[in-house]
Amino acid sequence: MITAVDHIQLSAPPGSEELLRAYYVDALGLVEVPRPARLATRGGCWFSDDDGRVRIHLGIETPYRASAKAHPGLRVEAIDSLAARLEAFGAPVIWDDALPGHRRFHSQDPVGNRLEFLQPTVGERPFSSTRA
Repeated sequence: MITAVDHIQLSAPPGSEELLRAYYVDALGLVEVPRPARLATRGGCWFSDDDGRVRIHLGIETPYRASAKAHPGLRVEAIDSLAARLEAFGAPVIWDDALPGHRRFHSQDPVGNRLEFLQPTVGERPFSSTRA
């Protein structure tokens, strides 16, 4: 039985690690996590929140193609502050009100991967299972 998502894997082009660090650490406030020695030679970066609940791995892929449609949906607090922070960093912020019970926007990391940031509105329950 599935109990949690361990991490999200996104792709990145060769040599993009410094761009990724600037975005995921400086703009999003995550921390870089050391990778096991056996994986470190492959390039890329791993990031996490302080508690290790949110983990995003970026692996080098050749040829590289950014994920324009598929994307992680990241639950956030203080969504307006995050949007302003990303805009100040130079990242696009595209608000979308199509999901009931949530405020959300889409953005892109510096290598073009699509990311969704969403915050449930006050009094709304996050998605729940309809199974009995």
